[in-house]
Amino acid sequence: MTSTTTKPPSTAAPSSDASTRQSPLALRRLLHAREAGVFAALVLLFLLGTVLSPTFAQSDNLLSVGQQIAQIGIMAVGATFVILNGEIDLSVGSTYALSAISTGMLISDGWSWPAAMFVGLAVGVLAGLFNGLAVVVLGVPSFIVTLGTLSVFRGIALLISDGAPISLSSSQPGVAEFNLLGQGRLFGLVPMQFVFFAAVAAIGVVLLARSRFGFNTYAVGGNQEAARLVGVNVKRVKLTAFVLSGFTAGLAGVLGLSFLSYVQGVTGQGLELTVISAVIIGGAALFGGSGTMWGTVIGVAFIGLLQNILNIKGISSFWQTVVTGLVIVAAVAADTWQRKRKTRA
Repeated sequence: MTSTTTKPPSTAAPSSDASTRQSPLALRRLLHAREAGVFAALVLLFLLGTVLSPTFAQSDNLLSVGQQIAQIGIMAVGATFVILNGEIDLSVGSTYALSAISTGMLISDGWSWPAAMFVGLAVGVLAGLFNGLAVVVLGVPSFIVTLGTLSVFRGIALLISDGAPISLSSSQPGVAEFNLLGQGRLFGLVPMQFVFFAAVAAIGVVLLARSRFGFNTYAVGGNQEAARLVGVNVKRVKLTAFVLSGFTAGLAGVLGLSFLSYVQGVTGQGLELTVISAVIIGGAALFGGSGTMWGTVIGVAFIGLLQNILNIKGISSFWQTVVTGLVIVAAVAADTWQRKRKTRA
């Protein structure tokens, strides 16, 4: 009988070739991410601003940019959830105005600013809830619903204020404290509005990336019917997204009032386009299912730096609108190209 010797399994350490192969794979994943491309564009934009103006990279200017983008950024966080669901909210600018008008009127009538602010936030939530119910219960497309409520909420703001502007005086009780929310600086340095934006964005990152709601948001946006079949409550997910969008628009409106101590019924016109632009530029797919909160933050920063550079160079606001529009078209075109490329692969 011939005996055979069984070789024991090799316990040698894996060759370095495996780790070498893994590194390009990880790098490839990173480079294929839309957020990586937008971040690279943001870095290039920053370098361009530094070259064009010696004051661009100074801390005072960058902190000013942070304050300027805060309200747009807060609204963009809420809008991200709506867009990832494959929906759209065109009413955020009107919700912004309605919440600010409501808060300003109550403070002028002698309400304490915390109570007035609570009502302003509640108005935002109710506006989002109305939009969400119209979409998920009545089945009306979100584009049509929010196009209508864009006018409805704006009209209500004009009606309750009688078309007159509302100004808050620091001599009124509590107004000085209320103004600190928008005009104050943390540690005498960081604008409070930017602090609010950072806090809202951090909550948005965790909610989208680490919670069941975030997972369900991607599922609904990617394939609504498949999500329903595996037990996701599609209506609840969409309704929650619209409520979040309304809340963040309301919060931005309250902070805008706190910063300017002034609001009128036409305040916030056109903000919805800038908000949606930031989300799309940040890599979110316009038809849902793809995008991240970090991408939205990068998109907001990109718009803020772009507008700041144009302002520093004295470019007309009309041309700024043209440039922003071209950037949006480029972002959507890039998303469409990437989707077609994935489909072919």
